[in-house]
Amino acid sequence: MQLLRVLRAREKGKVRLNQRVDAAHAGHHTYRFASAELVGRSLRGVGYLPNDRIASVVYLGERLGKPVLVEGPAGTGKTELAKSVASMTGMRLIRLQCYEGLDEAKALYEWNYKKQLLRIQAERTGSQREAVEWSELESDIFSEEFLLSRPLLAAIRAPDPVVLLIDEVDRLDVETEALLLEVLSDYQVSIPELGTVTSLQIPLVFLTSNNSRELSEALKRRCIYLYIDYPSTERERAIVRSRVPGISEALTGQITGVVRALRQIELKKRPSVSETIDWAQTLFLLGVQEVSAEVVVDTLHVLLKHQSDIEKAAAELSAAPAK
Repeated sequence: MQLLRVLRAREKGKVRLNQRVDAAHAGHHTYRFASAELVGRSLRGVGYLPNDRIASVVYLGERLGKPVLVEGPAGTGKTELAKSVASMTGMRLIRLQCYEGLDEAKALYEWNYKKQLLRIQAERTGSQREAVEWSELESDIFSEEFLLSRPLLAAIRAPDPVVLLIDEVDRLDVETEALLLEVLSDYQVSIPELGTVTSLQIPLVFLTSNNSRELSEALKRRCIYLYIDYPSTERERAIVRSRVPGISEALTGQITGVVRALRQIELKKRPSVSETIDWAQTLFLLGVQEVSAEVVVDTLHVLLKHQSDIEKAAAELSAAPAK
């Protein structure tokens, strides 16, 4: 009878955990984006300047209910895209920052072992009675009360739609990358002691990668692919003007011209868009009206973060005026 009671309790827990909003999966889902054009306008409204491809992929990712894998060089706006989508929709952003050695306990969930131990100790009743049956105690300590949700499970269990950002997924070990597959394909997490936790909503998922290693085909199959390269000169000028109010058109053109030239040089780390903005803000605050070779050399440390890159760029750029 005791075993039967435990099994029934677990089955009830599984049913409750597996509940989901049927409308979201039965063709009655209310889409947030009416068109790719609206996505583009909304992103521009929160300060992110997308091209047509970026707006289209964000739109399709939401319509198809599929994660968006965003690859490209570091600093080209991949992480900022997910943040901007959260901002324009008013949805909560849940971020999983990936790193080498990240495991299930930090990405999915873990049990509150200290609380479980206290619960076990509380059941000890002294010498007059034996300890409670382990099966009964087990069904208690492996319950939601003792479950610590990490970013992936938190996104699945969120009652309202969220934006899930899995940042720098290429830093994960191959084994850990496999943990993402169930989440990204079915929006669910399997917990042996509790059952399968299925999403109550379909989160907007963005994965970013700096191409430090090749991702598995299984992961890529589950995603819509987007590559964000360094922006065109015109788009980078627009980004600078939007982020540095008051900067002149002439100075903006000179800044983006120098940055474009630097990216043609073989460097350890080419300047990113965020570093272009930092440099533009620096020159604007210094009251620079024209980008001379001397100004470039004196402020290269804002754009480049390796001394060897600074020395190499200074040698090449000092010989010619900034364009």
